[in-house]
Amino acid sequence: MIWNFLEKYRDIGLLVIRFGFGFGFFWFHGKAKLMGGPERWAQIGDTMQLLGIDFWHTFFGFLAAFSESIGGLLIATGFLFRPAAAMLGFTMLMALMSHLISGQGNPGHAFKNLFALTGLIIIGPGKYSLDFLIKRKLDTINQ
Repeated sequence: MIWNFLEKYRDIGLLVIRFGFGFGFFWFHGKAKLMGGPERWAQIGDTMQLLGIDFWHTFFGFLAAFSESIGGLLIATGFLFRPAAAMLGFTMLMALMSHLISGQGNPGHAFKNLFALTGLIIIGPGKYSLDFLIKRKLDTINQ
């Protein structure tokens, strides 16, 4: 079709998606949560009660803040891409459940992010990523 000429730019497209998605998570979601400290983390971690987990709310809140901030940067750079995307995907699953069960807020954002992250886990970071560069370097060393 008319758009087929863009096929050769697939990895550049992944880079654009990774950078925008990852940096957006860091800047607009994770940074403030991470800097919020233990009180904010405990508030976020209370969501784990949806799974029947009534302990370590501060720890789980920190993990959510970490996944949205540092995980977002890892996604943007393509370093430890799949583990970071999986961790952030779990955070989005919890956010989705929280919105649906409480009836507060719009679950649409978490829903779309969960599916986008699932797709990115399957596709991978592409060749313009730190994961790809490290793998290529290790393959060269191991030959």
